[in-house]
Amino acid sequence: MAVIRLRNTGERIEGNNNVKTFLNGIGVLYEHWDTEKLPAHLKDKFVLSDEEKEEVLAVYDEEIRSLAQRRGYQKWEVISLSEETPNLDELLQKFQQVHTHSEDEVRAIVAGEGVFTIKGPKDVGYFDAILDAGDVISVPEGTPHFFTLTDTRRVVAVRLFIDPSGWVAHPYDDPEFQP
Repeated sequence: MAVIRLRNTGERIEGNNNVKTFLNGIGVLYEHWDTEKLPAHLKDKFVLSDEEKEEVLAVYDEEIRSLAQRRGYQKWEVISLSEETPNLDELLQKFQQVHTHSEDEVRAIVAGEGVFTIKGPKDVGYFDAILDAGDVISVPEGTPHFFTLTDTRRVVAVRLFIDPSGWVAHPYDDPEFQP
């Protein structure tokens, strides 16, 4: 279940309905997928073969295609990050820079945890969307943000793209951002 932490006040927003209301109210899509669909042998596995990634996509095919149809996504893939990921720290360092994209950045967390830090409206400022299995988020194009892992340092997620070549990060230098 997602939790929102407002960085400027420390306020926490909990509960799927409250999180959805907050995020949807500022233009960030939030949904929750059924984690019980994921087979037991994949629930706590964070190093996946290509066949296992295809199995994850097959399990969530209906949800992926529904989201793709509603939002115009053309391509999807599974990513998995854990301590076993080569050069994990270097990869995370790249992710942890505030940036924007010319299309939505979408993650459907199917196992583990991740955090999107997103710049909200002026009265909200930056906030952390702490996501776990079942949480789906779409950060709108042009919205300053970054993605990282929680202290567990492991996640399996489905990423969806509009442009079949994927997305390109555009650095966003913001004096308001406080790490």
